[in-house]
Amino acid sequence: MRRSNFLKSLSSSALLAGFFAPSIAQSQDRNPLLPPAGMSVNGSMFNFKVDAIPRVRVGIIGMGNRGSVLLEMFSWLVRNDKATIVAMSDLREEKVRKQQEQLAKFQTVPADLYFGSEQEWKKLCQRDDIDLVVICTPWDQHTPMSVYAMEQGKHVACEVPIATTLEDCWKLIEVSERTRRHCMMMENCNYNGEELWILNMIQQGVFGELTHAEGAYIHDLRGLLLDEKYYEDQWRLKQQVNREGNLYTTHGLGPISAYFDIGRGDTYDTLVSMTSKQASLEAAARKKGQNLMVSGGDMNTTLIKTKRGRTIMLQHDVYTGRPYSRLNTVCGTKAVHQGYPSRLYIDPEELSSWGHRWLNADDYKSYREKYDHPIWARLQAQIKENEAGHGGMDFVMIYRLIECLNRGDFLDISLYDSILWSAITPLSEISVLNGSIPVEVPDFTGGTWQEEVGSPFMRT
Repeated sequence: MRRSNFLKSLSSSALLAGFFAPSIAQSQDRNPLLPPAGMSVNGSMFNFKVDAIPRVRVGIIGMGNRGSVLLEMFSWLVRNDKATIVAMSDLREEKVRKQQEQLAKFQTVPADLYFGSEQEWKKLCQRDDIDLVVICTPWDQHTPMSVYAMEQGKHVACEVPIATTLEDCWKLIEVSERTRRHCMMMENCNYNGEELWILNMIQQGVFGELTHAEGAYIHDLRGLLLDEKYYEDQWRLKQQVNREGNLYTTHGLGPISAYFDIGRGDTYDTLVSMTSKQASLEAAARKKGQNLMVSGGDMNTTLIKTKRGRTIMLQHDVYTGRPYSRLNTVCGTKAVHQGYPSRLYIDPEELSSWGHRWLNADDYKSYREKYDHPIWARLQAQIKENEAGHGGMDFVMIYRLIECLNRGDFLDISLYDSILWSAITPLSEISVLNGSIPVEVPDFTGGTWQEEVGSPFMRT
C-alpha cells in the first residue's frame, strides 16, 4: 500500500517496542510485534516428530508454474513407493487435466481432481486419506490455505513466503502448535549443491567463527511481471507495485540462517531497511505502452544483526536488467565464500602468506570434492534425472521432506524457521515506510532459539 495509507492503518499501534516513528503514536491497540492477547508461544514444534508414514499420501493445491514442477519432483518417490499423489486442485480445469497426464507417466492410479470454484481446494484438505498438503498458490493464499489444512489434520508444505504479514505469522504458530501438525515452508535454495557444500564446510570448521553473510534475490523479472499470461491475473505484479520493502527474503536468508544456526543458538535481533528510487520497471512498462506506477524502488537493502553480534546484508531487486544472483557470501575467521560466480578464500596459516586472492581452479575443486555434502553426493543419479527442478535442488527438497516423514523424523525447516524468514518482509516494510528506523525482530520461538543445538539441516 501507499505510504500514507500504511501509516494511517498503523497510526494507533505501538509498533516497535522502544523505537517509535514520530508518525506512530502509542495507544491501547495491540503491538503486532507481540503475540495476540491470550496466545502464548511455547516452541513445542521445535524438533517436532510424528509417527513414521511409510508412504506419504499427498494433495497438491495450485497446478500452475510451480505446482507442475513440484509434481514432477515426486516421480522417483512415487515409483519407489515413498509417496503417492492422491489429489490435485486448481481453479482452472485445464491445468489439473494437464498435470493428470504428467502424473500418469509415473503413477498408475490417477489423482482425484478439484477445480472450477475458489473453494474446491477445501474439499482436498477435508479428505481423510491425505497426510500432506503441498501449497503452490499466490502469496496471499499461503497462510489461509496452510491454516485450513492444519485445522483439517493435515501436515503442510507451503511455497515461499509462508506469510506476508505479522498477523499471519502469529496465526500460523498458534494453529500449528495447537493442532500438532508440521507447517514447513519449502525454501528450495537451502537444498542447492553450492549452499550445502558451504554448510558442510562450516560444520567441519573450515570457516572458523562466522561474522557476516550476504544474501539476495536479484532476478530480472520485468518480462514475466508485465506478461499478462505468466502469473495468473498478474498477481505477482500487484504484490510488487503496491508494497515497499524486501518482498522475497527467503532465497538469500534461508541458507544464511542454516550457516548461522538461526533458531538454534542465535536469532535475528534488529533490522534496518531502505529502498532505492523506482526507475526500471516503470521504464520497461512504458516500452510496452503501459502507464505503470510502482510504490517500491528498484533495490531494497535490509541489514540484520543477530543476538550474537553477527550481521547480514539482504537485498531484493527484480526490476534491474542484470544477471541473476543470490550473493551467497559468508565470512569467517578462516575462510570466505562469495557466489555468482562461486569463489573461495582460505586464510593461510603464516602471516607472511596472507594475500588477496581467491583459490585457483585446482584448489577450489579439491575443496569442492572434499566437502561436497554427503546427501548431495548420494543422490547424484536422481538429481541428474530432475535437473529441471532448478538444477536438482527442487528434487532434493521434496526428497528430504518425504524422507523425514517416512522416518518419523523432524523436518529440516521448522515452523519457526518458516515464520522467521518470512517475517523479515513486513518488518522491512515498517522500517522503510518510517525513514529506515531500526525495528526489533520478534521472538517467534518462545525462547527455544537460545538452546545451542546446532543446525539439523540435511542430516544423513
